[in-house]
Amino acid sequence: MSYELPTLPFGYDALAPYISKETLEFHHDKHHAAYVNNFNAAVKDTELDQKSLEEVIKLVAKDPGKAGIFNNAAQAWNHTFYWNGIKPNGGGAPTGALAQKINADFGSFGAFVEEFKKAGATQFGSGWAWLVLDQGTLKVTKTGNADNPLTVGQVPLLTMDVWEHAYYLDYQNKRPSYIDTFVEKLINWDFVAANFAAA
Repeated sequence: MSYELPTLPFGYDALAPYISKETLEFHHDKHHAAYVNNFNAAVKDTELDQKSLEEVIKLVAKDPGKAGIFNNAAQAWNHTFYWNGIKPNGGGAPTGALAQKINADFGSFGAFVEEFKKAGATQFGSGWAWLVLDQGTLKVTKTGNADNPLTVGQVPLLTMDVWEHAYYLDYQNKRPSYIDTFVEKLINWDFVAANFAAA
C-alpha cells in the first residue's frame, strides 16, 4: 500500500506573486515527491506498509534506528498539511470559535501573529512553525527538520514551512518577508478552523 503524493489544492500559478509557480514546482514536485518516494521505498514489505503516515510517525519517532523512515514520513505529512493551510486570497484573521479561542489563549489575534512570526524567524536552520492545540490550550511552537507536534501528543492546526526551499527562489535570504507574506496573504483560516473544530 504505497502512499501517494497528493496534488496541490490550488493551481501552480494560484499563489503568485507571493509564492511563484517555480517555487511550487520545485517544492511540491521535487521535494515533497522525494519524501513520498523515499518513505514508500523504506517501508515496502515491512509491518509499517499498511499503516497511515500518522501512525508511522508516532510509532517510529523515538527509534533512532528508524530515523530515515521518520524523516520521510513526517516530511510527507508536514508538506501536505502545509499545502492545505494556505490558499489564494488567504490571510486576514479567523472568525467564530477559533477567533474567540485565539483571543482567550493569546490575549489578542495580534499577539498570536507576533508569536507565530517569531517562531518562524527564530527556528535555526530548517524546520516549521506551528499553531497547535495542547491539552485544550492553543500554543505556538516550532520544530526542527522533519519533527512535528504529533510526536508529543499535540494537535496541529496550522504550519508554516521555514525550510529554505519553501521561499528561497522568491525571497532569497529574507525569511522574515516570507513569514509576513505567509501570515498576511496566504493562511487558509477555513482549514485551521476545521482542524480546531475536529479537535
